Amino acid sequence: MRRKIPLILTAALASVLLVACASASGAAPEGSASATGGRQAVTVGVIPIVDVAPIYLGVQEGIFAKHGLDVTLEPAQGGAAIVPAVVAGEYQFGFSNVTSLLLASAAGEPLKAVAPGNFTTGQDGVDFSAVVAPADSDIATAADLAGRTVAVNSLNNIGDTTVRNVVDESGGDPAGVDFVEMPFPEMLPALSAGDIDAAWVVEPFLTTAVQQGAKVISSNFAQTDHDLLVAAYFTSDQLIESDPETVAAFTAAIKESLVYAQEHPEETRAVLDTYTEIDPVVKSVMVMPRFAADIEPTYLQVLADLGLKYGVFDKPVDVNKLLVQEPAQ
Repeated sequence: MRRKIPLILTAALASVLLVACASASGAAPEGSASATGGRQAVTVGVIPIVDVAPIYLGVQEGIFAKHGLDVTLEPAQGGAAIVPAVVAGEYQFGFSNVTSLLLASAAGEPLKAVAPGNFTTGQDGVDFSAVVAPADSDIATAADLAGRTVAVNSLNNIGDTTVRNVVDESGGDPAGVDFVEMPFPEMLPALSAGDIDAAWVVEPFLTTAVQQGAKVISSNFAQTDHDLLVAAYFTSDQLIESDPETVAAFTAAIKESLVYAQEHPEETRAVLDTYTEIDPVVKSVMVMPRFAADIEPTYLQVLADLGLKYGVFDKPVDVNKLLVQEPAQ
């Protein structure tokens, strides 16, 4: 549960935060988690990055235990690994970005989002995600990214989709941006070497980039939508059907943890030390995501519409398929 991930591995894993989900085998889960010590044992697939601080904090503060759950947090390499593990029942719950979950749902994967993961701060220039360029670059606005080479960690996912959107809204040609796929840890050296013109980065790489002299061109999440839902916690349809009590307990616990994390920012920042190794100076000043408990279809629809507009999806995505439907009254 408190496995610490060295910074270099954290960086590598962060680079796949937004990787599109791979197809799963479709095997049904073997059943609900076993009871241990009077609490229900569940395993949650997470990516060891700042975005999942609330679940670590919730376990640490006993929130999940209060809801009758014995939680094991299993670090994984992003949605491509977590989605099939949840569908197969290896993990009972998982964490992934919204575009990856929409891709999985559109591909027929039997899963549902049960709670938000994290949101943009909604503040231009003060967000945990941004496009950066060298200080002496003639790139001044998002529109200037057209005709330039921009690094993203994964093609056809939340990064390039939101970057295309801000280029479009700034009056530039989104089709003119030359996106190249590159792990986050490799972006800043490539930017310094002139191998790329700009890079889309998230924390802690964003703070490091600014400390090294890069300038922020666009807060692509915040400028896309000030309430943009970036990621979510999810489970399988099979677990919802076979063990609704455990799903309800997890949903209540993670939502309580998200609220606690937002209301206790210093504790949320401190819990990062239990599962990552981020430079203390960077950790003290980097921008954390916003955390909240509610998940609405409109939050998912933003990225579903942009994905369709910019070619991530080849047909409209029904976002309601990704949400647990309330029973009729």
